[in-house]
Amino acid sequence: MKQHRLAAAVALVGLVLAGCDAQTSEVELKTPAQKASYGIGLNMGKSLSQEGLSDLDSKAVAMGIEDAIGKKEQKLKDEELAEAFAFLQKRAEERMTKLNEESAQAGKKFLEENGKKDGVVTTASGLQYEVIKKAEGAQPKPTDVVTVHYEGKLTDGSVFDSSVERGSPIDLPVSGVIPGWVEGLQLMHVGEKYKLYIPSELAYGAQSPSPAIPANSVLVFELELLAIKDPAAAGAAQ
Repeated sequence: MKQHRLAAAVALVGLVLAGCDAQTSEVELKTPAQKASYGIGLNMGKSLSQEGLSDLDSKAVAMGIEDAIGKKEQKLKDEELAEAFAFLQKRAEERMTKLNEESAQAGKKFLEENGKKDGVVTTASGLQYEVIKKAEGAQPKPTDVVTVHYEGKLTDGSVFDSSVERGSPIDLPVSGVIPGWVEGLQLMHVGEKYKLYIPSELAYGAQSPSPAIPANSVLVFELELLAIKDPAAAGAAQ
């Protein structure tokens, strides 16, 4: 979180509340504008909370907004504000580093225990899998495009993505997905269903693509290989 990001957030709150009576304790949420204003504030609060700023003083925030709207003299010098923003940024970064380290350790422990279970195979890369359904179909190559059904979960069982829920399998290039999938798909035969336990370094690592996937997460996928696309047919369809 950068200084300008927090400052921009406060400025946006000022714009949202510009038409409100600062002395009113009860705010109506009837008109589209009022509802949208509340929604913006709600989303901003969630965002700031995710940044580790859930302990901001709401009264001080309101004071700053009131001073800005009323064009009053600011109560703190720019140097003091810069110092405060720098403190919050450092604290947020420290919290995120701690959370990332805890997630990495939890993932390592999970894989260590999971690898001891009957039916779970651990490969040289650290990928773990178990065969849910066997079949004798062909195996895909790195250059192939395959059709799959899948459901992705965190180790706590929460689902973050699922073609099964959407009711529609997807086509994807074997070499165009996360490393854990690239390896896992080439182990499978068409018609088989695997459960993949993917270490974070074979998934997204510290760079999560979604708030639903914390950094350094072990990902658990139930993956069914439905078909290998015919290259000639795929080319004709393009």
